[in-house]
Formats: sequence, structure tokens, C-alpha cells
Amino acid sequence: MQLIANGFIAGSLYSLVALGFALIYGATRFFNFAHGAVYTAGAYLTYALIAYVHLPLLAAAPIAVLLAAGLGLLTELGIFRPLRRKSSPPLILLIASLGLYILIQNVVSLAFGDDVKTLRDTPVHEGLLIFGARITEVQLLTLVVAMGLFIATTLVLSRAKFGKAIRAVANDRDLAYVTGIDADRSIAIVYGLGSALAGVAAILISLDVDLVPTMGMNALLMGAVATIIGGIGSIPGAAVGGLLLGLTQHLGGWKIGSQWQESIAFVVLLVFLLFRPYGVFGRKLRKAEI
Repeated sequence: MQLIANGFIAGSLYSLVALGFALIYGATRFFNFAHGAVYTAGAYLTYALIAYVHLPLLAAAPIAVLLAAGLGLLTELGIFRPLRRKSSPPLILLIASLGLYILIQNVVSLAFGDDVKTLRDTPVHEGLLIFGARITEVQLLTLVVAMGLFIATTLVLSRAKFGKAIRAVANDRDLAYVTGIDADRSIAIVYGLGSALAGVAAILISLDVDLVPTMGMNALLMGAVATIIGGIGSIPGAAVGGLLLGLTQHLGGWKIGSQWQESIAFVVLLVFLLFRPYGVFGRKLRKAEI
């Protein structure tokens, strides 16, 4: 039960990162490495607001999430949108996002150092006993927040006018443009929303463990794996993919050792790529014939 609980907690964080990554990928169709840097920035912005501005955590966290959303939006407006308007191929966007990731990570290292930081200001104590597993208050908060954000995002994309526009752009950007939808505006909203979700995930994991400048790459890779497993473009797929990945890592680590958890994740990815490349909830696309 403890392994299952740990798997669900880790999976819920993977799912949040996967949700933000899937939203951005769905609208832009390229692997955005800078998403991992925004994740890192969200955690360190919270630390800066607490350590230097002396704000309480409840005030610092929402401000940091908004700043992370603004950083993601800035990368879109300042880098990716000008590149798209020049008809740059996805490879150029990929390289630009990798450069942004390295730049932001180095800025974080210069500003805060490479030593481990923490957001916790209370002593570590034994968690609550729930169904035979020990779960801390932060871990319970992680599960509740992840579930709430998934429900909220689903409702926004299905009912809100701009949410439907985002889905239209993700489905076919050119057709959405023809029907009068402002694709650039929708993509900007997606960057803000996806970056905010990454910021929330980073703050939650930082309350449970510690902060290091390289934390974004692992989160990005796990989020991308969860997205592929669940099905790219599927919100339920991001949730299921993250939970499946978290459970597989922890149950597999129990048998062969926790040091193999990342290897287990990529073995699972390879299995899906070979036998079900469109994921759990993804749909197999058929080529149109003219």
C-alpha cells in the first residue's frame, strides 16, 4: 500500500507536468524544452519570495505561479512566435527551446547557487496512516490539487469559449484560422496556462523534497513520457499516463531497486512506442487519400 500511495503521489505530479506539456505541444506541435525551465523557475521564484521578500508561503505560491505563467508567455511572445512567423521548421523551434532551457537554468544557478534549497520551514514528522500507508499533509495536498486542476482544465477546455478555441487550434491550426479563430491568441493562452500548471507542480514537489537548478529536466522528461503513454492531446491521457508511470516506477523499483526508476520509465515508453504509439487514450490516425 505504501508503494501504491507513493506511485499515485509521484504520478499526480507527472500528470500535472504532462498536462501543461500536452497543452503546449497540442497547439504548437514541437517538443518545448523550455517548459522544464519554467518548472524550475516556478519553484525558485517561490523560494525567492519567501527567503528575500519574506512573504508567507500562502502568498508566495500564487504569485510565483503567476510569474511562471508570465515567463512561459514571454518565451512564446519573444522567441517562438517570431520564429513561427518566419515559417521556421519544428527542429529550429526545438533547438531554440533547448537553448532557452540552458539559459534559464544557468540564470537560476547564478542567482541562487547550485546548492540544495528547501521550502519547508517545519520539522519533518510522521505522516497520516491511510489504508495502511503513511501520507504527509503535503502529499495529500498534492493529490487534491492535481485532481482539482485536472477537473478545472477539463471544464475550461470543454465549456469556455477560449477553451474551445484552444481545442480547435490544437486539432487544425489552419482550419481554425480560416474559421476566424485567432490562433496566436490561443497559443499565448496555452503557454500561460501550461506554464502555470508547471509552476504549481514545481511548488508541490519542492514542499515534499528539495530544490536544485537541474530539477526541470527530469520533470520534463517524465511529463513527456506520461503524455506519450496516455496519448498526446488527451487530458484524461495525461492523468492516466502520469499515474501509470508513477505506479510502474515505484512497484518496479521495489523489485529491482529504486536507482532504476528512470530506466523503468523509459522501458515503459519504448514498449508503448513499439506496440501502442498513440497511447492509452490516443486515436490511430488514418491517412487521407486524394
